[in-house]
Amino acid sequence: MTIRKSSLAITAALATTALVLAGCSGGDSEAVNDNGFPETLTLAAIPAENSTDLKASYDPVIKVIEQETGSKVEFVQASDYAGVVEGMIADNVDLAFFGPFAYVVAGLNGAEITPLGAVVSEKGAEPGYQSYGIAKADNASVNGIKDFAGKTVCFVDPGSTSGFLYPSAGLIEAGVIKSGTETDLAAGVTPIYAGGHDASALSVASGDCEAGFAFDSMVDETLVEKGDLQQGQLKTVWKSEMIAGSVFAANNSLGPEAIDTLTKVFTEKVNKESMEAAGFCSGDECLITDERAWGVVPASDDDYAGVRHVCEVTKSEKCAS
Repeated sequence: MTIRKSSLAITAALATTALVLAGCSGGDSEAVNDNGFPETLTLAAIPAENSTDLKASYDPVIKVIEQETGSKVEFVQASDYAGVVEGMIADNVDLAFFGPFAYVVAGLNGAEITPLGAVVSEKGAEPGYQSYGIAKADNASVNGIKDFAGKTVCFVDPGSTSGFLYPSAGLIEAGVIKSGTETDLAAGVTPIYAGGHDASALSVASGDCEAGFAFDSMVDETLVEKGDLQQGQLKTVWKSEMIAGSVFAANNSLGPEAIDTLTKVFTEKVNKESMEAAGFCSGDECLITDERAWGVVPASDDDYAGVRHVCEVTKSEKCAS
């Protein structure tokens, strides 16, 4: 069901998530085990689609972390990006899986974090993906992003890279909106925050939104493979530039030695082949996160300079520190 979120509703949602994460133990408040890690590590993530069991897609990763660190991993499924960011800032979260925008916003807001590695869809691939602007295939009134003007448009979440930030930049470039501020956005389109990439695409397919945005593989593969969308039911009328990949990051409160160890663990052992060989999973069970990724490859903070540039272009309040 598509939800129009008022400012009050968004504030309440963020507060709820922050309270959930505040109940978790951060790395700097616990005793350290023989491997130099807290007895418990908190790993937080949010779903890219409506998911009742997000943890299952992280189970192989959790097993690797627990084996290599000697810590117990507590997994937290957050309801929004902002809650994970606040959890990192408050040192209530040790590890997190961020979309590129959320990673940048975390840093802008004072979170001291280090990227451990970015996910890739298959072995040998470069980390990254695109945002799609979509409409129903039979909607003759929407054939390009300029046609989003005055329409009811589904976004994912104000903290989503491919579901909000890059789409805002595309709308600015097309002259549909003046900036990514809430006021200018509402002046150009009627925004609806669907809450997930799947919900955004399905809302467009159902006609609840006249147009919308979601990341590429959600539209091209995931929803079609699940049978929720028919091939050709939607048309892609806009594509963003390539966006840096979603990233696992560590709270710097863990210390440089622990972070160096985790970086090596993630980039060498968090991948389909290694996890399957270790007996942690088999077949598609080894595809991690709800992006169904092959594994993790090296990433650096500089890889996200493009996201920071888009923040400057859009002037979105969500980018502000």
